[in-house]
Amino acid sequence: MVVPYKHEPFTDFSLDENRRALEAEIKNVEADLGNDYPLIIGGERIMTDNKIEVVNPANKKEVIGYVSKANQDLAEKAHKIADETFQWWRKTKAQFRADILFRAASIIRRRKHEFTAHLVKEGGKPWKEADADTAEAIDFMEYYGRQMLEIDKGVEVNSRPIENNRFHYISLGVGVVISPWNFLFAIMAGTTVASMVSGNTVLLKPASSTPIIAYKMMEVLEEAGLPAGVINYIPGSGKEVGDYLVDHPRTRFVSFTGSREVGTRIFERAAKVQPGQKWLKRTIIEMGGKDTIVVDKESDLELAADAITYSAFGFSGQKCSACSRVVAHEDIYDELLDKVVSKTKESVSYGDPAAHDTYMGPVIDQAAYDKILSYIDIGKEEGKLLAGGKGNDSKGWFIEPTVFADLKPDARIMQEEIFGPVVGFTKAKSFDEAIDIANNTDYGLTGAVISNNRSHIEQAREDFQVGNLYFNRGCTAAIVGYHPFGGFNMSGTDSKAGGPDYLIHHMQGKTTSEML
Repeated sequence: MVVPYKHEPFTDFSLDENRRALEAEIKNVEADLGNDYPLIIGGERIMTDNKIEVVNPANKKEVIGYVSKANQDLAEKAHKIADETFQWWRKTKAQFRADILFRAASIIRRRKHEFTAHLVKEGGKPWKEADADTAEAIDFMEYYGRQMLEIDKGVEVNSRPIENNRFHYISLGVGVVISPWNFLFAIMAGTTVASMVSGNTVLLKPASSTPIIAYKMMEVLEEAGLPAGVINYIPGSGKEVGDYLVDHPRTRFVSFTGSREVGTRIFERAAKVQPGQKWLKRTIIEMGGKDTIVVDKESDLELAADAITYSAFGFSGQKCSACSRVVAHEDIYDELLDKVVSKTKESVSYGDPAAHDTYMGPVIDQAAYDKILSYIDIGKEEGKLLAGGKGNDSKGWFIEPTVFADLKPDARIMQEEIFGPVVGFTKAKSFDEAIDIANNTDYGLTGAVISNNRSHIEQAREDFQVGNLYFNRGCTAAIVGYHPFGGFNMSGTDSKAGGPDYLIHHMQGKTTSEML
């Protein structure tokens, strides 16, 4: 019998034993730098001459490892193996597939600090953020395993005296999973194992900035009993390998998490029916957000300032759920702004995340660094810079936590996703206007309302159009099974990761009716 689901606890690094344990694992990772990592296709390790060089974003000269890069020929080989494997994998029992996840979660739990240390180095994540990333990967495995066991029971439908009717879900086929670099373990693991436990086979193309953690997950799944060919690990170029797999007539679905630009391009390409294709491809796409915290005039301003600061600057604002906009009632605007600026300057330290007390680490790479600084330049023209605004890429890609005030709601830095440690403030004359401003972007992922006014909270529950809305807390840190996560509009296809219906996106319903 499977025990009831509970999310994986976060590690308390104020305890000496936990701090020493992670410090030791970080040293182990440093001693293991520069290794070569092969592709995994049908269980076969394949080294290629063309490599992805993976570097520590906090120290550009520190190479985490070299990952073999797939080309179209290898992508085709992987696709063929995945297609062949699907023919028998789809018939395996749900319990068999779920047990692999339960076993894998147990392995990762025992080696939790090892994985967290790797996230610190490969992803530039501060300890708290890296630990939460590892915990969420465990949660996805535990939660989706249990969900598959429930879905396998089928859904009750009516039968007449002359017939026996059944309704159940079956797997789709070969899925292409294209995962992001920001939640390099959690989202990568969640999207991959959701596809697998639903009875599909997988072509996993992790982000080129952070592909090594995906290889380490493959090792764990193999140890847990995953048969060869079910998940195939094929890092490579989005243009060469990604497009080829999305377009492939035998691809049944595409699961993507990343930018709006790439997501809409995948959506468009997947919609085209290729020669020999006999289905409409399913897409499961999450593309980001422009997330707002609304602060009412009747609210706890200390709570609001803490929520804004962490939501904006946790992991350098590199979360699709990060707070990049604050809409505050004009009566409390100045006081709230002063509190946030003060907390930003006094509390948000930034530097190498290998140090346990680092609040904020680097941004992921040079392209992100340049993009964020270009938006900061735009912000200086559109509003008033009150904190931060500078970068330093002499060693790693570091940008100061940045606060802009007195922005117009339609300013570019209030409308376009920056994906960095930048938050902008604007004021509203009423709560109605604040909600209107909160809804005036193309996105609809997360949001928060800080208010002690019950009628305003209920109004926001109805009118604030986001997939995840939080009251009197920040707008980040969704927990699997507790806060099903996914957004509206240009934030994606409305699938709710870590929720009760997520696996169904990877399956299709089938009715059978037998005359008696």
